[in-house]
Amino acid sequence: MNRLILATAIAACTSAAQAADFSLRLIGEHSIATGTLFDGVEFGGISGLDRAADGNFWAISDDRGGERGTPRFYDLSLDYDATGFHGVAINRQINMQRPDGSAFPASSRTVDPESIRVAPNGNLYWSSEGNWSTSAASRYQPFVREMTVDGRFVREFATPSMYDYVDNSTTGGRSNKLFEALAVTPNGTLYAANEDALIQDGDITTLGAGSTVRVTSIDPVSGTATAQYAYQLPPIPVDAAAGAPFGPDNGLPELLAVSDTQFIAVERAFAFGVGNTIRLVLTSIAPDTTDISSFASLAGASFTPMSRELLLELPISYQGVTIDNMEALTWGHTLANGNRTLVLAADNNFSTAQSTLFMAFEVTPVPEPASWAMLLAGLGLTGLFATRKRT
Repeated sequence: MNRLILATAIAACTSAAQAADFSLRLIGEHSIATGTLFDGVEFGGISGLDRAADGNFWAISDDRGGERGTPRFYDLSLDYDATGFHGVAINRQINMQRPDGSAFPASSRTVDPESIRVAPNGNLYWSSEGNWSTSAASRYQPFVREMTVDGRFVREFATPSMYDYVDNSTTGGRSNKLFEALAVTPNGTLYAANEDALIQDGDITTLGAGSTVRVTSIDPVSGTATAQYAYQLPPIPVDAAAGAPFGPDNGLPELLAVSDTQFIAVERAFAFGVGNTIRLVLTSIAPDTTDISSFASLAGASFTPMSRELLLELPISYQGVTIDNMEALTWGHTLANGNRTLVLAADNNFSTAQSTLFMAFEVTPVPEPASWAMLLAGLGLTGLFATRKRT
């Protein structure tokens, strides 16, 4: 049965975003300026964030090497409560290591770190989009790996070869469009997703049409993929400004598990000269969702995708905050009132026109429909119910 939710009334009265069985309230934000140094290395490029067992946060930088330093991740402390976001402390910088125990080179691109998640055993999972090159010697395939909290290599998962770079033209992965998203469900299953469509699965998103990405489940015991599901990205919501050097885009930079079958997806659209539009979407794997792992191509194929329900849209400016390139999402601290929180973080692209932005949201359970009716009657706001929309 669909839950009736307030749209207009709650937006006007509480500035909360309503959907599913909870609402989101912006607590506050905090920015770290581009150019900030830690241990002599520029901080930034935060593309993944996950809360550690000790209450701190692991954050991974997408510095590939050959840019500003050795590929690395961080231990952060985020200071916020129900009254606001009070600060971020950078505690430690750690380099990811290769299987031979060496750090990835600081002088050349060999990896593209994008997401980081805490594994059930306390280690860390992390993903790389790899690096496309027409030269086979300079081409590095995408991967999902496990490492210790001090960066030591543990293992690499056997991801489907359909994600690998082939020619960046007719089949396989598209350059810089691969493993952006990771999620770990309560039962320990690992999920990985590409940012936009594989070449054989059709065109990437445009202003007129969406695209389809693949969400792959990985058994952490065997280290192999077990199933795969389709997530449909919508068309790009805003066009780039006239004279922009490149067109707008849309992608799936992150997934966060809510349950064993339900996730919050981050959809990130960017239009040059206009800004970012970020959407948080509730998505589920239902019994009738098609396992597409045997589909060589999704172009023209018939399948049932994961559900898609908009939770919150962050337009170019939201409650006085200029929205940046949000790529990371994690569960955060539990507030004194018992409510959970979500934290979004932005990849600043090491650009002086951007910053590393953190935003914290309080997650509040939505009252039952009868409670909404009583609230509306008290406010005199009848006829403002809206039924949530699934696509």
